Amino acid sequence: MIGFLQNLIDALSLGSLYALAALGIGLLFGILRLTNFAHGDFISFGAYALIVPSLEVTATKFIGNWPWYLTLPAIAALVVLLALLSDFLVFRKLRQASAPTLMIASFAVGYVIQNVILMVYGARPKAIDVWSSLQQQVVIGELRVPQLQLVTIGITIVLMLGLSLFLNRTSYGVQMRAAAEDFRMARYLGVKANFVIGLAFAISGLLAAMVSLLFVSQTGTLSYVMGVPLMLFAFIATVIGGMGSLIGAVIGGFAVGFVSVMCQAYLPEELRSFRDAFVFAIVIAVLIFRPSGLIPTKALVQRV
Repeated sequence: MIGFLQNLIDALSLGSLYALAALGIGLLFGILRLTNFAHGDFISFGAYALIVPSLEVTATKFIGNWPWYLTLPAIAALVVLLALLSDFLVFRKLRQASAPTLMIASFAVGYVIQNVILMVYGARPKAIDVWSSLQQQVVIGELRVPQLQLVTIGITIVLMLGLSLFLNRTSYGVQMRAAAEDFRMARYLGVKANFVIGLAFAISGLLAAMVSLLFVSQTGTLSYVMGVPLMLFAFIATVIGGMGSLIGAVIGGFAVGFVSVMCQAYLPEELRSFRDAFVFAIVIAVLIFRPSGLIPTKALVQRV
């Protein structure tokens, strides 16, 4: 029983990262019909923003040396700025484009970000120590839980509640929800398209920044493609939950985290290296029975 509870906490911690990343992807898809594969590179950028450009294996921290209450807003501001720039320079020009065109454009944006990171920091992985004090364990009965896992779960809950309050209790949030339901009608009713989409990009960037900080504090290493696997599993989470459904994205993120951890814990040892294959097989099984996801949304109106 103790082992299962330990694995459950691990699953909640991993699922929290997937849920936050899936929220960033699902938010943009709901409004713009953009499957933003550059989201993983936003995460990588946020992690690399912690350090001074260096080709050494052991990186010297820059923003990472600041107190957490300064580090969080600084990294968030940088990633939000990157997200807004990507919208202004690329996606705003493609407002009338089809969903596949937008997706290909997001691949291009992500590839550009990866290569900028390569040019500035080099290709060698870098070690970084962020919030190492959170690696200490909290003893709860017979459970030993790293503080970082509890912080990850707590930050995820706070961000999800904050986003829920924003979407349901503020005028800007209501405009975003209206745009997600019927973008064309929302524009007829006076919703400013560029503002709402820019706001969605900003929130997506904020979520990516939080994921980057939590992820790098767990791994302690930087790689220019470190955000790509997170983006892939987050995309799977949005598909399982229902593309365009924010609640579905959260449920899908936690579901993928749960399945991934439990497969790692309970599969026979000789099969554990194939864990991801089992995860994808379960995803296929879910989609066979629920092609629109666990919480499907109304079809979005195609932009003219």
